[in-house]
Amino acid sequence: MLDIRNLKSGYGRMVVLQGVNISVKKGEIVTVLGPNGAGKTTLLNTIFGIATIHEGDILFENRPITSKLHEVVKMGISYAPQLGNVFPNLTVEENLEMGAFIRGNDQAVKDDIKEIFKLFPEIDRRKDQKAKTLSGGERQMLAVARALMSRPKLLLLDEPTAGLSPRAGTALMDKIKEIRDRGVTVLVVEQNVKRALEIADRGYVLVSGRIIREDSAENLMKTDIERLFFVS
Repeated sequence: MLDIRNLKSGYGRMVVLQGVNISVKKGEIVTVLGPNGAGKTTLLNTIFGIATIHEGDILFENRPITSKLHEVVKMGISYAPQLGNVFPNLTVEENLEMGAFIRGNDQAVKDDIKEIFKLFPEIDRRKDQKAKTLSGGERQMLAVARALMSRPKLLLLDEPTAGLSPRAGTALMDKIKEIRDRGVTVLVVEQNVKRALEIADRGYVLVSGRIIREDSAENLMKTDIERLFFVS
C-alpha cells in the first residue's frame, strides 16, 4: 500500500531523513520506533505532504504522493499528529464533522459519526462538550476518531499515547487494533516500545534520520530496542 524508497527529506534546506526505505502492506499495523529527535514525526509529515522531499519517492497504491495536503487526503491517507490534533473550541461532534470536510455534502457523514461513537463510547458521552474540556485520553481518542472521518485507507498516528496514563494508553492501543480489524491500515510512530510492538505486525527502528533495523514485531520484542536508540 505504502512504499517509501531512498527518502531524503526535511524542512526547507534542513535535511532530517537520509535514505529511508519503508513499506506498509494493506491490513498491517506497522510501527516506527526511535528516540526523540530521530525524525519520526518528520517521516509522517513527509508522507502527508508537510515536509520537503529532497530525494527519493513515496508511492501510495503505486501512485506518487503529491505535496498538496488536500490531495493526499483524497488519495485515502489521514493523519492524527501528536500536537494540535483537535479543535479545542469546537464540540466533540463538531470536531468529527470537521474531519469529514473533504467529503463535502456526503449524506453518510452522520451515519459515520454514529459508528465512530460506537467505536469510541468514551467520547460519545462527551459529544456536546468542547474538546478542550476532555481528559488527555479522551482528547487523543477524539484525534484518532476525527482522522477516521475522511474514510482513510491508511491512518498515520504520531505518538498517540504520549502523556497518557498506562491505562489510557493501553485502551487507545486496543482501539487502534480494532480500527485495523475494521479495514484501515495503520502506520504508527511511538516511543513506548513495548506498547507499540504488542499491537504491530512489523516495526522499524529510526535513529538519527536513518532506519537501522527492520523486523517482525515478534522478533523486535526480543531485542533491546532502547540500546539501538544509541547507535549512530
